[in-house]
Amino acid sequence: MPFIFQGMSKYFFSVIVSLFFCYCSIGQTKFLALDKSPLDISYCPNNYPILKIQDKTTGNPIARVIYSRPNKNNRVIFGDLIEYDKVWRMGANEATEIEFFQNVRIYNHKIKKGRYTLYCIPYTNKWTIIFNSNVDVWGAFKYNEKNDLFRVDAPIQKQTEIIESLSFLFEKTDAGYDLKIGWDDVLVSIPITL
Repeated sequence: MPFIFQGMSKYFFSVIVSLFFCYCSIGQTKFLALDKSPLDISYCPNNYPILKIQDKTTGNPIARVIYSRPNKNNRVIFGDLIEYDKVWRMGANEATEIEFFQNVRIYNHKIKKGRYTLYCIPYTNKWTIIFNSNVDVWGAFKYNEKNDLFRVDAPIQKQTEIIESLSFLFEKTDAGYDLKIGWDDVLVSIPITL
């Protein structure tokens, strides 16, 4: 009997120690602080998830853009924070991604349904928008031109009203939608035809 009791004591002791370490590890879980450039999603059509739950649309959306939204914070953005003539991830943190839920055209380029990374090379008078096949990447550090599907030039439009946070918006047109990208005093428009 003492042998069994002694074995049971070791068993209970190991269970208690295990529970203590589990409790300690659970108690030490620390979540990340709120990001300064929060992640956001823009749908085409706008507010697609809300329209869907209100039974005001059927089927899939046409596209969505997933991006982090840096703020201006009284900084000079283009030509300073975002350098001219260099590849930019079109946001903060992870590189911006666009997903098409159907085949579309941008200028004369056909894009198949799927996910793509959006990059940009800003200049003083235009942006070169890059559609790239390498997704789930951080920044533009591993950007590889070999993965480009195509590039298009979009003229910039100077705005009188400052856009504090980088913003993406789909605007309905006769031929489809324009993807509007705005930040600071700059606005760019990319036509998407269905």
